[in-house]
Amino acid sequence: MVIDPHDLIHEFPQYKDKIHALRQGHAHFQHLQSQYDAVNKAVVQAEEGVQAADDARLEDLKKQRLQLKDQIAALLSA
Repeated sequence: MVIDPHDLIHEFPQYKDKIHALRQGHAHFQHLQSQYDAVNKAVVQAEEGVQAADDARLEDLKKQRLQLKDQIAALLSA
Protein backbone atom coordinates (compact mmCIF):
# COMPACT_ATOMS: atom_id res chain seq x y z
CA MET A 1 0.00 0.00 0.00
CA VAL A 2 1.39 3.38 -1.01
CA ILE A 3 0.88 6.09 1.61
CA ASP A 4 0.43 9.64 0.33
CA PRO A 5 2.85 12.08 1.94
CA HIS A 6 1.24 14.39 4.47
CA ASP A 7 4.25 16.43 5.54
CA LEU A 8 3.65 20.17 5.56
CA ILE A 9 5.52 20.89 2.33
CA HIS A 10 3.30 18.41 0.47
CA GLU A 11 0.17 19.67 2.18
CA PHE A 12 0.94 23.36 1.57
CA PRO A 13 3.32 23.63 -1.41
CA GLN A 14 2.22 27.22 -2.06
CA TYR A 15 3.57 28.19 1.40
CA LYS A 16 6.96 26.48 1.15
CA ASP A 17 8.92 29.69 1.80
CA LYS A 18 6.62 30.80 4.61
CA ILE A 19 6.87 27.37 6.27
CA HIS A 20 10.64 27.64 6.18
CA ALA A 21 10.55 31.15 7.67
CA LEU A 22 8.12 30.17 10.44
CA ARG A 23 10.24 27.14 11.31
CA GLN A 24 13.12 29.50 12.02
CA GLY A 25 11.53 32.00 14.35
CA HIS A 26 7.94 31.32 15.36
CA ALA A 27 7.72 29.26 18.56
CA HIS A 28 4.01 28.47 18.27
CA PHE A 29 4.42 27.30 14.67
CA GLN A 30 7.39 25.16 15.69
CA HIS A 31 5.29 23.57 18.45
CA LEU A 32 2.37 22.88 16.09
CA GLN A 33 4.70 21.42 13.48
CA SER A 34 6.34 19.17 16.05
CA GLN A 35 2.94 17.89 17.17
CA TYR A 36 1.79 17.48 13.56
CA ASP A 37 4.93 15.53 12.63
CA ALA A 38 4.52 13.19 15.62
CA VAL A 39 0.85 12.50 14.89
CA ASN A 40 1.52 12.10 11.17
CA LYS A 41 4.28 9.61 11.93
CA ALA A 42 1.90 7.63 14.15
CA VAL A 43 -0.73 7.58 11.37
CA VAL A 44 1.78 6.37 8.79
CA GLN A 45 3.12 3.68 11.11
CA ALA A 46 -0.40 2.46 11.85
CA GLU A 47 -1.34 2.44 8.16
CA GLU A 48 1.83 0.55 7.25
CA GLY A 49 1.32 -1.96 10.06
CA VAL A 50 4.50 -0.96 11.91
CA GLN A 51 2.46 -0.04 15.00
CA ALA A 52 -0.73 -1.81 15.94
CA ALA A 53 -3.79 0.42 15.99
CA ASP A 54 -7.44 -0.44 15.73
CA ASP A 55 -9.74 1.51 13.44
CA ALA A 56 -10.94 3.80 16.24
CA ARG A 57 -7.37 4.72 17.22
CA LEU A 58 -6.39 5.37 13.60
CA GLU A 59 -9.47 7.56 13.11
CA ASP A 60 -8.61 9.50 16.28
CA LEU A 61 -5.05 10.07 15.07
CA LYS A 62 -6.30 11.30 11.70
CA LYS A 63 -8.68 13.72 13.44
CA GLN A 64 -5.80 15.05 15.54
CA ARG A 65 -3.71 15.50 12.40
CA LEU A 66 -6.53 17.39 10.71
CA GLN A 67 -7.02 19.70 13.71
CA LEU A 68 -3.31 20.50 13.75
CA LYS A 69 -3.33 21.02 9.99
CA ASP A 70 -6.22 23.49 10.35
CA GLN A 71 -4.29 25.46 12.99
CA ILE A 72 -1.18 25.49 10.82
CA ALA A 73 -3.22 26.58 7.78
CA ALA A 74 -4.58 29.50 9.79
CA LEU A 75 -1.04 30.63 10.65
CA LEU A 76 0.12 30.26 7.08
CA SER A 77 -2.75 32.22 5.61
CA ALA A 78 -2.49 35.06 8.13
